[in-house]
Amino acid sequence: MSDKPSRAWVTRSNPAHAPDSRASLALGGRLLVAAAGLAVAHSGPGVTALRTVRMSLFPLLSGQVRSDHVALTFDDGPDPAATPLFIKLLADRGVRATFFLLGSQVSKTPRLAADISDADHEIGVHGWRHRYLPLRGPIATYDDLASAKEIIAATTGVDPWLFRPPYGVLSTAALISAHRLGLTPVLWSSWGREWAPGSTAETVHDTLSSGLVGGSTVLLHDSDATSPPGSWKAALGALPKLLDECDRRGLRVGPLGEHGSRWRRPVTTISR
Repeated sequence: MSDKPSRAWVTRSNPAHAPDSRASLALGGRLLVAAAGLAVAHSGPGVTALRTVRMSLFPLLSGQVRSDHVALTFDDGPDPAATPLFIKLLADRGVRATFFLLGSQVSKTPRLAADISDADHEIGVHGWRHRYLPLRGPIATYDDLASAKEIIAATTGVDPWLFRPPYGVLSTAALISAHRLGLTPVLWSSWGREWAPGSTAETVHDTLSSGLVGGSTVLLHDSDATSPPGSWKAALGALPKLLDECDRRGLRVGPLGEHGSRWRRPVTTISR
């Protein structure tokens, strides 16, 4: 048997190796701190998903202004079972809105995306798929938004200029990507939560009304692509009640472009 000590024993017992061990531990600690810092920097903007933080510190990001106007917005479409019903109801009431579309949904029903635009509604980007952006890297985030913007522009003939992140959660990569693509981020200040179990037209209306004031941006969903099946029916049932409520309060309802200059459409369109 050899009298030569093993490498593992030398590393543990020989004092000459202790500084190397301490240096390795220190380096590992610094790397962990750096990684944590990068994670915080990447996901930090996600704090705006908290309504109290968003409304008090970032009112413009919440779509909140001093006005008698209410911006009406819809997410997750287009949905062939639901979106045409929303378009018809809005047409019957003479109301325009802003629809934030998913690229994956547009790819399934491109003609329906065009119908939304043809009905004179605004079109925004909601991403290609409904994914939590802080879990995605910079390249994947940019590709997601760019692909969604590209297909929306190709099918509607309008280059979208508004962006709402899935779940209302931003990331640093999403903000940088949106800026590069000429997209203005906007969340909401009042929503119907029609995706919650047991929601009805009445519960959605009550939830909306509790936070409804002049200058609000309202969020509903014209699709159940990322929600329980049929949840859009509660939103559709609540929509006339919401419009009636705004009429009673003397509030004007329309798209984000009529809400303030920050969300106004740039003068750039492309041919379909």
